[in-house]
Amino acid sequence: MASKLLSPVPGIARTCMRTSRFIAPRAVAPLTQRRCISAYGYEQAKALTFSEYGEPPSVLSLHGHSISPPHGDKMTIRFLASPINPADINQIQGVYPSKPTFTTDLGTPNPIAVAGNEGVAEIIALGDKAKSAGYKKGDWVFMKGPGFGTWRTHASATVDQVVKLEDSMREGITALQAGTVSINPCTAYRMITDFTTLQPGEWFIQNGANSGVGRAAIQLGKKWGLKSINVIRSREDKAAEDKLKDDLRALGADIVITDAELQAQGIRDQAKEWTNGGREKIRLALNCVNGKAATAMAKLLSSSAHFVTYGAMSKQPLTIPASMLIFKDIHFHGFWVSRWAEKNPEDKIKTVNDVLDMTRNGEFKDTPFDQIKWEYETKGDELIAKVKDTLEGYREGKGVFVFGKT
Repeated sequence: MASKLLSPVPGIARTCMRTSRFIAPRAVAPLTQRRCISAYGYEQAKALTFSEYGEPPSVLSLHGHSISPPHGDKMTIRFLASPINPADINQIQGVYPSKPTFTTDLGTPNPIAVAGNEGVAEIIALGDKAKSAGYKKGDWVFMKGPGFGTWRTHASATVDQVVKLEDSMREGITALQAGTVSINPCTAYRMITDFTTLQPGEWFIQNGANSGVGRAAIQLGKKWGLKSINVIRSREDKAAEDKLKDDLRALGADIVITDAELQAQGIRDQAKEWTNGGREKIRLALNCVNGKAATAMAKLLSSSAHFVTYGAMSKQPLTIPASMLIFKDIHFHGFWVSRWAEKNPEDKIKTVNDVLDMTRNGEFKDTPFDQIKWEYETKGDELIAKVKDTLEGYREGKGVFVFGKT
């Protein structure tokens, strides 16, 4: 699908930011050369969109469109940072429970959806009712729920679709930090606190420990006096594997092992050594992998522990031996942060603020980021290639669109 730019209003002349010359109504500059804004307040925007579900490289395209001046409870927002999460990929593929919003509001004859679910944006214009609701130009906002579409330079939103990051919480926080706080750190925070009450000195175990959620769980656990066993995938490059283990220990991980080590003979004896002869309980497991390795992780839990599943990266089922339910009374749960946030909007704000406080105080470190710069001249093929890299795992850190002069 080709990128295109829709004129804000037919027949209205525009001026170009980079030159002072007058541009006739039909003399529209090529999309990748100039950043043009309507003299009547129309904002020119670009978005990574799709009209049908499929693999991101096949269905995504960069779409240009115009946004009319806001009125009433509407606001125009400019995105600052938007991460690429696994859930975003699954949503484009059509296999995620939360569906995007397909619409013709972006000037297309057929409905399209904007990709992306997480990010932070700045208000650049707003209507009277939005002002009366307590918003102002320059405020930073998150999207209240999934499906809005955050892989774009600008958007029109209503006060019901956003949550403001209060000025006091922005102090000392970068847009990159704010734009990546609402999913992974919140997921780790709620899973550790909502399913059981862990006491200082008690243990939790998790797989996917080098993921955004895993790294957040390690740091939160350390701050709260908890101990952690962290499982990562085995790597052919043992030097890289050892470096990753060291990185996680530096974050506060007590034990780091591979999935192969988890499934090896003697792991129960090792776990007893780690937990003071088994006297320190492993009362919580966090699972985003499934398959045999997840079952092996569950076998290390103490009686009446809680096993929380929030992902299925291996695309394998979770097999639960009956003995865990009957004799060990292990409690199995599922957790989806989007559903939790929808039901608990005030708690989400408190959780975000708490994590940002820790970040500001140096108690919570950022996940390694691969910053993908998105300028007005950036081509769609470049952005889509970065999404493909994430899909195929070719990335040192979490991919995040960082918006420049858009």
